Amino acid sequence: MNKIIELTVDDRYDGERLDHFLACAIPEYSRSFFQKLIKAGKIKYGSDNSPETKCTVRKGVRISVEMPEENKKKLVGEDISLDVIYEDDDMLVVNKAHGMVVHPAAGNWDGTVVNALLGRDGEFAEKLEDGFRPGIVHRLDKDTSGCLIIAKTPASQFQLAKLFQERKIKKTYAAIVCGFPPKNTDKIITNIGRHPVNRKKMTVVHKVGRLAVTKYEVLKRGRIEKVPVSLLEVQIETGRTHQIRVHLAYKHLPILGDKVYGGKQEIEAPRQMLHAWKIAFPHPNTGELMEIVAPFPEDFIDTENSIR
Repeated sequence: MNKIIELTVDDRYDGERLDHFLACAIPEYSRSFFQKLIKAGKIKYGSDNSPETKCTVRKGVRISVEMPEENKKKLVGEDISLDVIYEDDDMLVVNKAHGMVVHPAAGNWDGTVVNALLGRDGEFAEKLEDGFRPGIVHRLDKDTSGCLIIAKTPASQFQLAKLFQERKIKKTYAAIVCGFPPKNTDKIITNIGRHPVNRKKMTVVHKVGRLAVTKYEVLKRGRIEKVPVSLLEVQIETGRTHQIRVHLAYKHLPILGDKVYGGKQEIEAPRQMLHAWKIAFPHPNTGELMEIVAPFPEDFIDTENSIR
C-alpha cells in the first residue's frame, strides 16, 4: 500500500515551484523524482488533483503526496556490537561508530544501527512498526560518530520526535577543522538547501532553503604537519542535512577529512573529524533532564593529540 504524506506550505516557500518545494520538504528524494510523481497524478495540491510541474505553491495550502511503495525488503538482525552509553525501558543512547549507517536504505541494507538493534532484540521492529527506521528519531551521517538516541517504545518514539521538532534537544559536536577561525566564538546564520547542480549535496542558499543556525567556540588551535587546524565545540539550533559541514566549509573552515565539502586538503585524516559529543534533553517519559556525553573515539583522540 502506498504511503500518503501530508504537507502544508509555510511562508518561506510561498511562490516556489511545486517540485522544488517537495524536494526541500522531503530531501531524501530529488526534484526529478517529484516531477515524475506530479506527471503520474500522485500529487494533490489543495483541491487540484492534477497540478502541473511548474505550478507555484502558496502559503497555507495543503499538499498530499502519494509515495510509491518501495520494493519489499526484510529487516534482518545482525550480531553487531553497539557502544550503549545509556539505556532504560523507554530509550537507549549509543555512541555510534563512524562508517556505520543509521538505518537500512538503498545501497545499505545491512550493517546498520537498526540491524544491530534487531540483533539485540528480534522483536524490536514489530514493537515500533516504522518501516526500515524502527526507533530512529534522528540521524547522523555515516562518517560522523557520537550520540544517537533510539526509542524503544512507540510512545517514546512519538515524544522524542516531538522534542526534536520543537528544538528542545540540545546537540553539541566536536569538530577538527582546517584553518584558524578569525574569532574564538561565532554564530553562523544562513539558509541551507539542495545544491542546484549536485542534488546529493547541500549548500548555503539566499532566496530559498531552510534557516540554519550554527554556533562554535574554539577549544584548541595548532598545527598538524605545519598545517593550521582547530578543535571546535559546535552547537546547532536547527538540524538541517549536513548543516555543520556546510556551514564550516562556507566559513572556510572545512572539517578535516570531509570528502564532500572539505575540498583539497594538505593532510590525511582517518575519516571525517566530526563527533556528536553531547546531547541534553527532557526524558520522553519522566521529563527529567538527561545530559549524555559520548567519549571521543580513538581516531579522534589521536588526531587531536597530534595538534601541536
